[in-house]
Amino acid sequence: MVDRVQGKDFVGVADLDGSRLASVLERAARLKHDRRVGRLHPLLAGRVVALIFQKPSLRTRVSFDVGMSELGGRALYLAPAEVGLGERETAPDVARVLSRMVHGIVARTFKHSDITALAAHATVPVVNALSDLEHPCQALADLQTIEEHAGRLQGVTMAYVGDGNNVIQSLMLAAPRVGMNVRIATPPTYRPSPEVTRQAEALAEEASTELQIGDDPFGAVRGADFIYTDTWYSMGQEDEAAMRRPVFKTYQVNDELLRAAGNGVKVLHCLPAHRGDEVTDEVLDGPASVVYDQAENRLHAQKALLVELLAHRRESEE
Repeated sequence: MVDRVQGKDFVGVADLDGSRLASVLERAARLKHDRRVGRLHPLLAGRVVALIFQKPSLRTRVSFDVGMSELGGRALYLAPAEVGLGERETAPDVARVLSRMVHGIVARTFKHSDITALAAHATVPVVNALSDLEHPCQALADLQTIEEHAGRLQGVTMAYVGDGNNVIQSLMLAAPRVGMNVRIATPPTYRPSPEVTRQAEALAEEASTELQIGDDPFGAVRGADFIYTDTWYSMGQEDEAAMRRPVFKTYQVNDELLRAAGNGVKVLHCLPAHRGDEVTDEVLDGPASVVYDQAENRLHAQKALLVELLAHRRESEE
């Protein structure tokens, strides 16, 4: 495997150190404010990013497409059949070809190894728009949303209830970098990966933040500022839905769980939601829900990320 160029890509949240992460979040807030008052910034004029999607997505495709347009550039969507990543063409060949034609690659894949292979062989920045290991762009939007509603990130406590999937794995690695505490409640056989857990525990110890992992959702949410949940079965796991529902039924985010958390708790969900499974309609549509702010912030956070990766690169080329 070819070594990746340090700082070139956003394959996982660890690719942004604390100062760069703070810079991206600050820029995201400014871009959001300016958009709302009608000011757009063509910071990526003439830039083109290729969107390689093995999985469909509403939020991911629209946010990157609109984001590049508002930054003065263009997003080129490539459907699964057009690329055949790992089947018709290898990830290294796709990376080498696209590097000759576009200024960045955004990939939404089933396997994280495809993302790392693209990043290792591309000479342009590669962004992980979702893989089975991490969902780092979602984590950026989550942090932006939490900061908006709490007024800070330092000292905030987020409880995550449900499947220990790619979403919480990115958040576990991001939270210590911004001083956040994380409590996780999952069924014992659906916990985050041991490797990610070890990395997150080391980061939390170094940052003196809390990281708890257990199986009690009521204990996890008690006194939390935010409750986060996600679907119990991800895209490609639909055939496991009937098997998973009985395992996860006590992990539903409902009014009873919100009462256990206490007054003022806010609810996060990265969407799409399976209403009536991991979250009830009453919660998702209720006053505690900030999920649509969270969805909107995919646009602003990713615009800020693209500027971080592509604008600086442009300056160096010129």
